[in-house]
Amino acid sequence: MDKPVNQRAWFMVLPVVAIVSFSAIVPLMTVVNYSVQDIFGPNSRFFVGTEWYEMLLHDAELHGALLRQFGFSFAVLAIEIPLGIAISLTMPRKGAGVSFALVLLALPLLVPWNVVGTIWQLFARPDIGLAGVLLNGIGLDYNYTGDPVDAWVTVLVMDVWHWTSLSVLLCYAGLQAIPDAFYQAARIDGASRWAVFRYIELPKLRGVLMIAVLLRFMDSFKIFAEPFVLTGGGPGNATTFLSQRLTTMAVGQFDLGPAAAFSLIYFLIILLFSYVFYVVINNLGKGVS
Repeated sequence: MDKPVNQRAWFMVLPVVAIVSFSAIVPLMTVVNYSVQDIFGPNSRFFVGTEWYEMLLHDAELHGALLRQFGFSFAVLAIEIPLGIAISLTMPRKGAGVSFALVLLALPLLVPWNVVGTIWQLFARPDIGLAGVLLNGIGLDYNYTGDPVDAWVTVLVMDVWHWTSLSVLLCYAGLQAIPDAFYQAARIDGASRWAVFRYIELPKLRGVLMIAVLLRFMDSFKIFAEPFVLTGGGPGNATTFLSQRLTTMAVGQFDLGPAAAFSLIYFLIILLFSYVFYVVINNLGKGVS
């Protein structure tokens, strides 16, 4: 006779379900409701169906912001993930230098987003900022407030300075978790440094790299405070990303219906690409295992 299964453990999940329902599902359903209505006030709204979605599909400003967002996010991943791996490989594994290196790397992560924008606003000013004066002093015509390319590159460098430490710390934790037996076997076999990285460290880092890629993609795709403080989205629309476009639509113009539809599209894009990254990294990890 089979022993009855105790199902009481499911009651432990109920608080989590309640919290998630309150903090995520209920607001999401509210946004879905708003996205199919034209809202004029608390008691004045009309059902419009998919009108806002169709309008957004033909919105040239939204298309431009989306392209800028993809370019920025992919640039962030292309720089910060390899740089994080490279820095973590050079960090000390034992001794007093470990604590010093970890604290030093953690400092940029402790700076609030809006303060990061303010720091770089002063640091990159072409008249009094250390970086701006230095770049102009060596012959570069640098001005992030007037040149779109300078503004975009400045926002990118600012993000790299702020968030590369996250990739470094994740990769360092993954490297520390690799048993010494793997390195001992590699030394016995006479493996080169590249072979150790290719066949031991990189496969073992698959899990933390997946976390780093997903976190950095999602966070970079919703970046708002830093470029808003640094450039205000300018010059022109050079650094106007999706989050700023959405904020302008919802808060500045008070177009709640289009903004709700926009936010759902925004959410689905992040969800889709995060899933794609998850699948690709998993497959690559299996290929190098």
